[in-house]
Amino acid sequence: MTKAELNKYKQILEAKKAELAHVLRNREAIAIEKSPDALDEVQHAAERELAIRNLDRESGLLRQVKLALTRVDDGSYGTCLHCDEEINPKRLAAVPWAPYCISCQEMADRRQEEGDNSEIFDDALAAA
Repeated sequence: MTKAELNKYKQILEAKKAELAHVLRNREAIAIEKSPDALDEVQHAAERELAIRNLDRESGLLRQVKLALTRVDDGSYGTCLHCDEEINPKRLAAVPWAPYCISCQEMADRRQEEGDNSEIFDDALAAA
């Protein structure tokens, strides 16, 4: 990967990091709201649960972006954390924080769906 490409990805990652940090600062949606009406309380609880899931997803994404920036700094960006092969530039263009090549990502997704959290990706996930 050329220095210009690396700088381009670093700028994209920095922008995404700033965007996510801004979104994560807004936590008003998870405040517990009381209401005299039971139906309103159920609605508030459902909205709060959705907001919590969104915050969780966004914080996980922020963690992935920060790890990608760390890989940019240490020179390992663009290399799959599992197989050490180069990650396809089209994949990086679509998901700049991708830690794995497409085949390793598919394997990780299958293992996650099966509930198999074996040793194959433990090292990479431990860093997260």
